[in-house]
Amino acid sequence: MTVLALAGAATAHASDVTFDATRVGDARQVIVVTADSWRATEGTLIAYKRTTQGWRVVQPEVRAQLGSGGMVRGDRRRQGTGTTPTGVYEIVSAFGRKPDPGTALEYRQVDRDDAWTYNPRVPRTYNIYQDVNRSWKSYGGYVEELWDMGMQYDYVAVLDFNLPRGPITTNARGVRVTDKPGNLQRGGGIFLHVDNGTMTAGCIAVEKSVMRGLMTWLDPDESPAIVIQVD
Repeated sequence: MTVLALAGAATAHASDVTFDATRVGDARQVIVVTADSWRATEGTLIAYKRTTQGWRVVQPEVRAQLGSGGMVRGDRRRQGTGTTPTGVYEIVSAFGRKPDPGTALEYRQVDRDDAWTYNPRVPRTYNIYQDVNRSWKSYGGYVEELWDMGMQYDYVAVLDFNLPRGPITTNARGVRVTDKPGNLQRGGGIFLHVDNGTMTAGCIAVEKSVMRGLMTWLDPDESPAIVIQVD
């Protein structure tokens, strides 16, 4: 299943919209992920576009994989729990093992140098994308070697969950760092990505064709956001 063209999408009646529109601010593209309980490891995903006539369904409901630890309020999430954080988050950028599918988001095609670091003992690199050619072995389990994550990272949208609060710069060794990291207990690397058939470590995952379609639809000029909720 792929994302529908907007011209063929249906206008949703107010009673059919599955999220509280007052929570998304100026967002004109909204992805809604819903679980039916706090223990759920599977849920659903629907995408909407805001128009002058109201919200239109762009991606009809599909199944979504959730975290192995179930759901948790975003402000209560803790690193290593495998939980998916509820809340409303901006969709800020994208990356993937595959070439850019045509997204308007800032997109990086990863190679074997690329990683996502979240070692609380190294706050300056916490929850940051890295592309420097170096070993991260000293980080132990607090790093994702992005290429090695396999097909689930063919297409990835980055959610603004616990990202650094300050600017990111590159030091003399090529490592991306910040002086204002996010909360070092909440974890990081919360993404929307391709479903590889298993529960996630806290991300949301959907069928590859759906994910690719969402990537081509998402546009930073539309202030895209994701709502993650328990029904």
